Amino acid sequence: MKTHALQSYHPLIIEGMGHYDPRDPSRVALQIMKGLKDHWVIKPPKLPILLVTQGDPYAEKGIAAITRKIADELNISRAMVYLDGNIADYHEPNADHYKVVHKIPYSELTRTLNTTDNSIMEELTRRVCDCLAKKNKSRKALKMPELAEYFYDFAMLQEVAKIGLKQICGSLTVAHTSSDISPFSVTSFYEVGMEIGRIEAADIVPFAK
Repeated sequence: MKTHALQSYHPLIIEGMGHYDPRDPSRVALQIMKGLKDHWVIKPPKLPILLVTQGDPYAEKGIAAITRKIADELNISRAMVYLDGNIADYHEPNADHYKVVHKIPYSELTRTLNTTDNSIMEELTRRVCDCLAKKNKSRKALKMPELAEYFYDFAMLQEVAKIGLKQICGSLTVAHTSSDISPFSVTSFYEVGMEIGRIEAADIVPFAK
């Protein structure tokens, strides 16, 4: 699809733990909904909301289950940003396609960003690599193994999705599924987009305990 089709939406991205999240997804979704409603009273979307997922496979718990429930609660469609086959050929086929009406490959968003700002991808790559190195240094001090190689690809996907969609749509809402974000999770890389000033605190809905 062409990314200009997304310009008629306000993207909502929800970030958090995968299937290993032990919590009841219905309860988590209710908490997120409360936060979103409060957030949108102050900063209301000007366009219809589109929930954008990042290719997680369906599971009974965690982010995939939570995003399904929120899409149903808001009665909205979903889009999916996914890694191209040359990066992870399993990603799009295994993803949850529930209510997905638009599918956007990672490469399409990187092309958009390179066209509109030819330094952003270089800076983002460097920042994610630096962040990954710091996390691995911390893990080494704790006598823990390095993070898996796929962390780089999924951290880049996460930040490119948010920055690219905000660039295309002009606005963005990001909600977290927990107030306790592990420093060794993909979600924790959200700080990268904020550090380079492309994602603002006003875009983020923290999880209310």
